[in-house]
Amino acid sequence: MNEKSTIKIRLMQADDFDAVVAIDRKVLKASRTEYYELKFEKLFQSKEYLPASLVAEKEDGTVVGFVMGEIYIGEFGIFQEEAKLDTIGVDPGYQHQAIGGQLIDEFVAHLKSVGVQKMNTLVNWNDANLIHFFSANQFRPSETINLERRL
Repeated sequence: MNEKSTIKIRLMQADDFDAVVAIDRKVLKASRTEYYELKFEKLFQSKEYLPASLVAEKEDGTVVGFVMGEIYIGEFGIFQEEAKLDTIGVDPGYQHQAIGGQLIDEFVAHLKSVGVQKMNTLVNWNDANLIHFFSANQFRPSETINLERRL
């Protein structure tokens, strides 16, 4: 059943923590509670970042998806025109209903409204499904290359 018309996108709130962690656990089949504790602390307590995280919820208020990112204010309070999308998740029971795309569209609109001109994200080279998702949502390879060295 396609429930896109009944899905509302709104700014993430601190009390969305449990729902976000539960969705992430369902998607990854692993718990990353500490990761989200740090993300939520930064999101709701830091003065260095503007709110840029959203949730998708059903009419009854059940959160079924989320996107998290950062708009960096920069050193000396100088606004930077770039943002980072670092986490996105849709409850497996609601995937393939265009909710992820709806989250991306609202995220982009929100970023544009505060003057952001470019957004980036990182994807594992071997994650074909996620690469396809981002490609379908107008992401392209950037001009920078992420290099690593194993130690």
